[in-house]
Amino acid sequence: MKYQQLENLEAGWKWTYLVKKWKEGEAITSFIDQSEADVAIKILLDIEHEPTKVIEWINNNMANSLENKLKQAIRAKRKRHFNSEQTHTKKKSIDLDFRVWEKLAEKSQELGSTLSDTIEYLISESSRIEQVNQTVLNSKNDLTQQLNSDSFE
Repeated sequence: MKYQQLENLEAGWKWTYLVKKWKEGEAITSFIDQSEADVAIKILLDIEHEPTKVIEWINNNMANSLENKLKQAIRAKRKRHFNSEQTHTKKKSIDLDFRVWEKLAEKSQELGSTLSDTIEYLISESSRIEQVNQTVLNSKNDLTQQLNSDSFE
């Protein structure tokens, strides 16, 4: 396994995930009777800072339908947690208007590259064009100066 499992940390993530799902109205317990489910949820809310009890609660009370979803969510959270430790693997975000994202996505497909690679390519192309324009402008100015100095001689 690439990413180390940290039981106490992950128990907190699991608790947060379950409480979030419960607040969204999902059934997080395996109980059919609402009063049993309410008691189990109250217990879950009370054991927020007790990792071993959270794991025990999950084993005894969590709905089977949430098992895979919880595992996937924790696996993704674990990956993001460890990737955020290093700058080059840390996820960064930018805010794009939809139309800008759409144009960028089209250009990416055209180039057959990722959005990040496309942005990098467009920036380097912009810099290159800027340098070429500056060179042309300098050449024009030099030529104009030479023509002006030649006409006075």
